[in-house]
Amino acid sequence: MSKRAIILLKVLIHLLCLAPIAWLWHFFTSGGLALNADPVNYITHFTGDWTLYLLFTSLAITPIRRLATSLGFLIRFRRLIGLYAFFYATLHLATYIFLFSGYDLQTALTGLRSGHPGELVTQWKLIWPRMVDDVLKRRFIQVGLFAWLLLLALACTSPAFIMRAMGGKNWQRLHRLVYLAAIAGIVHFWWLVKKGNNAPWKDTAVLTILLLARVAYTALKRLKKPTPIPARPSSV
Repeated sequence: MSKRAIILLKVLIHLLCLAPIAWLWHFFTSGGLALNADPVNYITHFTGDWTLYLLFTSLAITPIRRLATSLGFLIRFRRLIGLYAFFYATLHLATYIFLFSGYDLQTALTGLRSGHPGELVTQWKLIWPRMVDDVLKRRFIQVGLFAWLLLLALACTSPAFIMRAMGGKNWQRLHRLVYLAAIAGIVHFWWLVKKGNNAPWKDTAVLTILLLARVAYTALKRLKKPTPIPARPSSV
């Protein structure tokens, strides 16, 4: 593809990936969020859902380009989409910290504007014991935090210069952890919803298909690999 086409596609992907958060902001400013029975829960699920959607999209690029070689150019956008998945995962975590756990953001911002930046830390100290208690007691928070830490590691090592410093093979080994992060995200979803709520089944099915596609490709590749013919002993 031409450089111009790549730039246009990147702009389009940026717009598409930012559309959900733009819509959420519009929903908030228009008063729609306030009418929701549980706005914090709504934001939590919204950001979590889009984390999984974008994560699945980035994981789907490789099997798609293997099935259709003409779409090989999609590999150029996998890292960008993966970074947006981390962006929404961070918003998901921020929802828990600043809305669910009781961090008084209004007081912290008021203190910052009045020249008391220490209020940011003060509010953090107030909620820290409660957050630690939540992490220790609630397994869905534990696995969700684990998934976020994996995505953090992948995001921090995504730049090309870090890949060159790590070496291609080491970088690939590390970034295969994206599958583990996706699995942890699905487990987090199942443990988060109430018993009997089967809402995560669709996301589970999508991830299962993506994982099976990778397993099938690896198996076929090994089957097609020619078996080396043993060398005949030389005659004396």
